[in-house]
Amino acid sequence: MTLLRALRRHALIRRIGEAVLTLLGVSVITFVLLRVVPGDQITASYGTAAGELSPEQVQALESYYGLDKPIVLQYLDWLGGVLTGNLGVSSTSHLSVLSMTQQALPNTLELAVLATLVGLLLGVPGGVFAASRPGRPGDSATQGVSLFALSIPAFLLATVLSTWFANNLGWYPNGEGYRTLLEDPLLNLQQMALPALVMGVGIAAPVLQTARTAILTVRGEDFVRTARAKGVPRRRLQTKHILRNALIPVVTMTGLQFGFLLGGALVVEQIFAIPGVGRQVLLGLDQKEYAVVQSTVLVIAALFVVVNLLTDLLYRLIDPRVRTR
Repeated sequence: MTLLRALRRHALIRRIGEAVLTLLGVSVITFVLLRVVPGDQITASYGTAAGELSPEQVQALESYYGLDKPIVLQYLDWLGGVLTGNLGVSSTSHLSVLSMTQQALPNTLELAVLATLVGLLLGVPGGVFAASRPGRPGDSATQGVSLFALSIPAFLLATVLSTWFANNLGWYPNGEGYRTLLEDPLLNLQQMALPALVMGVGIAAPVLQTARTAILTVRGEDFVRTARAKGVPRRRLQTKHILRNALIPVVTMTGLQFGFLLGGALVVEQIFAIPGVGRQVLLGLDQKEYAVVQSTVLVIAALFVVVNLLTDLLYRLIDPRVRTR
């Protein structure tokens, strides 16, 4: 009991335990939801011809896909495979889900990193600008623009931008076939430009609001008033005392948004034909590829959990006040 209490008190171990439970819950929910949706791999593979199959053929196909087993055994078989590194095999491409994910994941990570950079470049300066004019027209206009950007659906902005650039400028590099950063760096960055902008605009708004609120809060702290009374130069006061402390919640918000980008890139990847894990899930759903969808969603959830854990650790390094919690 003493050991258990000590483990509960240790923040890192406690969060790792919570992460494991979260992933277990995600695996169960994903597994069940896929089987609640009408249809299965047989109907997805054969379409209307599935109705012409004989009972013996249906039974053989169910045995081949493992659909003849109780759902609990299906889940345990899949989970056991995942724990041993076997994420399953795509019945359409006959490739292992692990190899498919290894090819798709770097593309999604690159897109998420670029979108995060765009969001920070737009959100942090916007938050600083708005906080420097609280209650003034500039503050209201900045917040209004950020809320408007947040309300635009990603699929709509992606469609509008890609159509406008293609029709008016004749520029749509995504139509040339995707190239990775190693294959063709210049073309790759061009293909990532619009998707990163679309997703970056979506996270710029919460980053802006977080930065603005944090700056205004820190500005009213006692240590800032003390530094101002001691005659600390204005630039040093803004950068070292106010902005540095205000960036702590921005780091947390950025980490959360980066995690959401990993799973929320599905629509953007599909529109811009980027072969990432989001598009892999979408294609798997279309083909009722249980193994592809289940394992890919679990990988995305694991990345989300890891990013949140790293964000929490970084937060503790930046802010010593929370290290003992």
